[in-house]
Amino acid sequence: MEEFDPNGIALPNGNIFGFPVSESEADIFIIPVPWDATASYGKGTSDGPQAILDASLQLDFHHPQLENVHQTKVFMSSISEEWKTINDKYCLDCIEYIDFLENGGVLSESEHYKDVVLEINAGHHALKENLKAKSKSLLEEGKIVAILGGEHSTPLGLIEALNEKHESFGILQIDAHADLREAYEGFEQSHASIMYNILKSCPNMKRLVQVGIRDIAPSEVNLIKESEGRIQTFFDWDIKQRAFAGMSWAEQVRKIIDTLPQKVYISFDIDGLNPGLCPNTGTPVPGGFSLEEINYLFFTLLDSGREIIGFDLNEVSPGENDEWDANVGARALWNLVVLMEKYLRK
Repeated sequence: MEEFDPNGIALPNGNIFGFPVSESEADIFIIPVPWDATASYGKGTSDGPQAILDASLQLDFHHPQLENVHQTKVFMSSISEEWKTINDKYCLDCIEYIDFLENGGVLSESEHYKDVVLEINAGHHALKENLKAKSKSLLEEGKIVAILGGEHSTPLGLIEALNEKHESFGILQIDAHADLREAYEGFEQSHASIMYNILKSCPNMKRLVQVGIRDIAPSEVNLIKESEGRIQTFFDWDIKQRAFAGMSWAEQVRKIIDTLPQKVYISFDIDGLNPGLCPNTGTPVPGGFSLEEINYLFFTLLDSGREIIGFDLNEVSPGENDEWDANVGARALWNLVVLMEKYLRK
């Protein structure tokens, strides 16, 4: 590993943060996934990985949680042009299909759109299997694996690989949405279905803890109620009511962490934050958190003695006129990387 000057200018060497780390040297391996084919409201998160990569060079590399963080051996693989091209084609098909639905169209009555949905589902399945195989290979090498989306459907392959590796683990989900819909709009791996699919395909995932949920369908509420404790949801409105009544964030964080098992995977949808920090994300919702509140939750989780087995960051969508979303996304990713490095140094 070459020397890196944390006080100098980060140079664009193709790696995240400009760190001079090769794939073989890395302890933390980030797989970027330029995919938002099933996004039903705002498109653009497929450009998130590139925007975050570009913005990551503008960060400074001191962190209050850890010394010499610039020595972190983190590597991000190149952004796949092939998958980006496939995604862009599917996005155009999806926009046309959603317009069809919004104008009163019925999927079961259209052979054309049934074929479109089948094609996108097949492509999405291929993407998931590709990521699962890559993740399994990296996990066998002893690396911490992370996914940088793209839409929130993207980490399913990694989580299925972790399900095969670990006998028991939980997920800490930061999100405005529960993502518990079944095959939303016909898309089996919709961004709105990621947690439903994990519950279905990952039996070793024992507890899903959701934080910040504030936009949810009745069917999802029923699924939570019928989960027999497998899903624990901390709704944003309840968190705010407790805060208004005087309960500190520190106390609420302790209650959240108490519901998690020993091994934890972090799934961070950027729209869990206050939308002023991510105005261009696909489905922004009023409410949410500051980045500092989420950082406090993550590092308190680590200090509790939990094992962090991986993470994803999703739904960062760069704006057309500014770099704010990418700036916040890069800092959210930086904190997750520092979290993992602190875990590895223990």
